[in-house]
Order: sequence, then C-alpha cells, then structure tokens
Amino acid sequence: MSIPADLKYTKSHEWVRLEADGTVAVGITDHAQELLGDMVFVENPVLGRQLNAGEECAVVESVKAASDVYAPIAGEVIAANEELEASPDLLNKDPYGAWMFKVKPADAGDLAGLMDSAAYGTHVESEAH
Repeated sequence: MSIPADLKYTKSHEWVRLEADGTVAVGITDHAQELLGDMVFVENPVLGRQLNAGEECAVVESVKAASDVYAPIAGEVIAANEELEASPDLLNKDPYGAWMFKVKPADAGDLAGLMDSAAYGTHVESEAH
C-alpha cells in the first residue's frame, strides 16, 4: 500500500494535496481503492458548492459497493476532475494522480488538523485489526 509523505490524510481515506495556488486537491487513497475494487462510477460535487469539513460531497462506486467521499476541510469547490466521469478506473490505476475535486479552503489552517503519512499508516493498520 502506498502512502506518499507529501500528502495529508483523513480517517475516512481521502488524501489532500496543497497546490501552489493555495487550493487543495482531494482524492481517495490507495487503501480506499483497494478496499472498493474496480471503480465504475464517480460523482463529484458541483462547482461553487460550499463544503463543511466532514460533509458527504462525492460518491465513488465500484463493482463491490458505493462509498461516500467526505470533504477533508471547509471551502468552495472550484474544480472537478471530469476525466473520472469517463474513466473512473483512473482511481484504481493512479489513486494519487487522479484527484477528484479541488477546494478553495475557507481556512488554510484546517490542513494542520489532518493526518500525515505516518499517522494515516497507523490508522489503516488499526482498522485492519
């Protein structure tokens, strides 16, 4: 299982990457896509939507199950990865390259409350037991 050190993580298995322009890219982790299996559908939040941290905002569906994706931080949705609508399997092939949506943070300090790679790895291990 891959857990890149340059990203932040949530307990609900989203990854977060701070972009150079101050926006935040969000996707699902390698662990999440492994649990779900082959992706067949992605529904991203609509542009302009105001998200609260922890709010259900997107859906990924695999051959096994549908799963909600939660907003890691509060902010406004400013982009959605439209490639995923046509090719949801990109989440399986490259979970850290295939971002789902981007958020303009309401408070950039919220990122500090997310887990680093070591903490996320410990969280995943604790769920397995």
